[in-house]
Amino acid sequence: MSHPLVQQVTQEQLRTNLPDFSTGDQIRVWYRIIEQDRVRQAPFEGVVIRRRGSGVSETFTVRRVTFGEGVERVFLLHGPMLERIDVLRRGRVRRARLYFLRTKIGKTRIAAADTTKDAGPDTPTSPSSTIETTTVSKPIETHTPAP
Repeated sequence: MSHPLVQQVTQEQLRTNLPDFSTGDQIRVWYRIIEQDRVRQAPFEGVVIRRRGSGVSETFTVRRVTFGEGVERVFLLHGPMLERIDVLRRGRVRRARLYFLRTKIGKTRIAAADTTKDAGPDTPTSPSSTIETTTVSKPIETHTPAP
């Protein structure tokens, strides 16, 4: 238990304008960068792989892959350098920590949160929902040398 005065001061520091996001969501974080005499905003877009802590010390980790290199950045949720957070896509995951994404290579997809149910095997599908694949095969040409 904290002292009531400490709780009161930390309550004043909490942000109230944050969107609801969780692990697996793809977000864009706008944060402030201070360069000598000017302040600018820069975006960092990626997948939330972790949220930890509570109160003013709550942090979240965002991971993105840039030019084949994985980049992770830890942000303080209620920190002064955080400008805003945009939730781009909701993810449906079964884990609280997505550390397994560090070992994945290529485009690893996290299932998007669907509002519709999957059709069962007995449900007829409409022509627009059917996936058609066409395979074009070229006949193999055999070349026999002239005698």
